[in-house]
Amino acid sequence: MYRSHPLSASLRSIRHRPYFRSVLYGCLVVSSVYLLYRFVNPTYSIPIYSTSSWTDPFSGDLAESYVPAVETSADVWLGRAKSVKLSFLHGYHGYERYAQPNDEIRPLSNDYRNNFNGWGVTMYDSLDTMILMGLENEYNRAMPFIEKTVFSLPDGEFAPFFETIIRYLGGLLSAYALRKDDILLRRAEELAEKLDNVFATPSGFPLFGVNPNGQVVGPEIGILAEIASLQLEYTTLAKFTGKKRWWDRANTVIRALDNADLHKTGGMFPIRWNLTSAQPFDTHLSVGAQADSTHEYLLKQYLLTAKTDKANLIMYLRATTHIIAELLMLSPKRHLLYVTDTTFSTNEHKGRPSHTFEHLSCFLPGLLALGAHTLPLDDLASLGIDLNEIGNESMFGRSGKSYKLLAGYNLKTLHMWAAEGLAQTCWLSYADMPTGLGPDEMVMYTVGDDRWGKTVDGYKEGGGYLWMDAIEKWKSSGARGAPPGVGDKTPVIYTEAERLRGTLRTRDYSIRKSGYLLRPETLESLYLLWRTTGNDKWRDRGWKIFESIERHTKTPSGYASLRSVEILPAVKDDDMPSYFFAETLKYLYLMFIEKDPIPLDEWVFNTEAHPLPVIRWTQAEKEAFDIQ
Repeated sequence: MYRSHPLSASLRSIRHRPYFRSVLYGCLVVSSVYLLYRFVNPTYSIPIYSTSSWTDPFSGDLAESYVPAVETSADVWLGRAKSVKLSFLHGYHGYERYAQPNDEIRPLSNDYRNNFNGWGVTMYDSLDTMILMGLENEYNRAMPFIEKTVFSLPDGEFAPFFETIIRYLGGLLSAYALRKDDILLRRAEELAEKLDNVFATPSGFPLFGVNPNGQVVGPEIGILAEIASLQLEYTTLAKFTGKKRWWDRANTVIRALDNADLHKTGGMFPIRWNLTSAQPFDTHLSVGAQADSTHEYLLKQYLLTAKTDKANLIMYLRATTHIIAELLMLSPKRHLLYVTDTTFSTNEHKGRPSHTFEHLSCFLPGLLALGAHTLPLDDLASLGIDLNEIGNESMFGRSGKSYKLLAGYNLKTLHMWAAEGLAQTCWLSYADMPTGLGPDEMVMYTVGDDRWGKTVDGYKEGGGYLWMDAIEKWKSSGARGAPPGVGDKTPVIYTEAERLRGTLRTRDYSIRKSGYLLRPETLESLYLLWRTTGNDKWRDRGWKIFESIERHTKTPSGYASLRSVEILPAVKDDDMPSYFFAETLKYLYLMFIEKDPIPLDEWVFNTEAHPLPVIRWTQAEKEAFDIQ
């Protein structure tokens, strides 16, 4: 999910170590360093990697295939789930001791900060995780604070609407759905009432911020994630309260998105929007910061409404078609599949990619896997949908060719390939680091046009095969391996000396923001890939990440963000976001328990991982809410 509070990624200086010419002493030093590395980081082995020995996945052989050494028993997974629960208790008890009822604890100084209204965001974000983990004492201690929260701010201060909705409102509604404690629903509706003036725009899109006294703030040009990531929460609130006004808030946003003019962006939503006209203001396309949760909510609103809101489904298909055809890229050597942002030029329907890959974008493989699991992508005709018709060339120009092309292929298989390839890259961004934790942003190396929608060897307009045609040939030939960008690959861990030299390019990327902010997106995708495929490799990788979190981020009173994932020992920052309890630890816990209390066909996670139950409107509700 889009985060509006970036963390500084400044690094401490590192002194160079002296080297000696003695061959014998040099061997001893190398051996000692290796043994020390294995002691502090026993879960990883240092791979031997050279580009000359790399086998193109497209040709059949993979650099590394996933073969579990020993099948992990149910008892071991249960023990791992208990370890995650203990981590939650460790961090949350630190919050209770040093920060409650303020927003977040500073886990190094044992101070607190009020960065999200000062209403105790960590408690609200943690409620449903407590319920799922069976932590009755913690839940009961939080409830008096929840009941007594005064949703007010001094004049001139404003609650950021987006963050308040996904954390506070989402947390209250999810906890109510799981526990049916009436105070939770009452507080949820009180909060929605306090925030309602934020919708005072001609379009019905919300402004950036609102004071509960009625003051609002925000420019006319809004950010996609901040204006269109409320549909799940307000639809659920309408269902729980039976009040049409909350459905109208969600439906107004949905209809505005559905009616937007997207001919310049191939059917995908750009980042900036005019809140007066409800039309796009630029052509910057991204699934990362400032955009991610809106794309996520297209599929999830369709699923939340028991697969009845066809407009959201069509918008999801348009967005993912453009993402697959234009925003997915392959790195030149390791063939890492990644998603980047693009800006369209003035006179042609072709985006210019930045080749930046954000950790925030690592929610996408999970979303694609969820879509492939829940939608008849291999039989859209059964839903009355023709991919070519919803994205024809007269509407989207050159981009319309992507719809026509994809319409001839099995979208379920295609989306799962994209999901697995992206998830593999997200995982490698962790496994490549000495800490075992992933950086916040990377810049991928490129050679020419590296879009996944081309063959690996290049594509000549009107001549060569598109990669999907090549894959059909690959399948019929009986070749081993996986399509381009899909399949397990060997981690590449630089030594400290190699990192300081900064000349190696064997990873296929450089690190732009090296901090680790306890983010959940990669774990979210590993969880969803495990649930949708049943392949334990995703679960195993989640456990490795948890071990790294325990090893490198734990403090006496909680867990801390890291300034750099490249340095050992890791340098911590005085920061533990509330989403660590709402998302990171929740996804880990759900990944390790055997019986899933949140079945994917009965629940939908909001962008803060608050599960909301699938809604089945009664006929009376449809008539009262004017739902078509």
